Amino acid sequence: MYAIVRTGGKQYRVERGQRLLIERLAADEGTEVPLQPLLYRAEEAVLDRAGLEQVKVTAKVLEHVRGEKLRVFKFKPKRGYKRRTGHRQELTRIEVTEIAAHTRKAPRARAADAAAADAAPTPSAEAPAKDAARAQAEAAAPAKPRRPKTPSASGGAAKRARAQKAGAGKAAAKPARAQKAGAGKAAAKPARAPKRDTRASDADKDAAKPARARKPRKDSDGT
Repeated sequence: MYAIVRTGGKQYRVERGQRLLIERLAADEGTEVPLQPLLYRAEEAVLDRAGLEQVKVTAKVLEHVRGEKLRVFKFKPKRGYKRRTGHRQELTRIEVTEIAAHTRKAPRARAADAAAADAAPTPSAEAPAKDAARAQAEAAAPAKPRRPKTPSASGGAAKRARAQKAGAGKAAAKPARAQKAGAGKAAAKPARAPKRDTRASDADKDAAKPARARKPRKDSDGT
């Protein structure tokens, strides 16, 4: 039988009568302190929270001691920096005195649980009483009047009339829009200018040009 406990941020495997050197505890020498169990192992392993609440691990504080001295040396090259210090950890020596798991209930507690179970009413006996009370409440309450349903034919006729009016309005609006669009296009187009006779204009241009003087031809001898 053993247990795994946590103290001082570390975990330890402990058995009854075992001595440990752990982090310093705020307790006097000779007093008993409880340890937090994380696992309990006897015939079966207990890991769940409900089971560990029934496990009890107790230890006795034997003495408070200090650990071995540690030398700490700091050095930075090319700067002349050197520091030398020491450290001794504060520790506590304990002895595990008890590891127990209280899983069984006392006889008085068992008798109280049995009496409470017998005194509690069964659900089968409560069901007929609830049904009878519900039936009486429904019979005493007045019935709510129902609203008469409006015929759907009137709604359909109104929808058809609205659709016919909308269609007639659209049909009357279409010719007027077409007439307006045609009139606007006719007013926007300017009158075309008559075509000019290009032959007469070419003859006039030729007559207006002055005649070029002819250059005298040179003979072969240059005169």
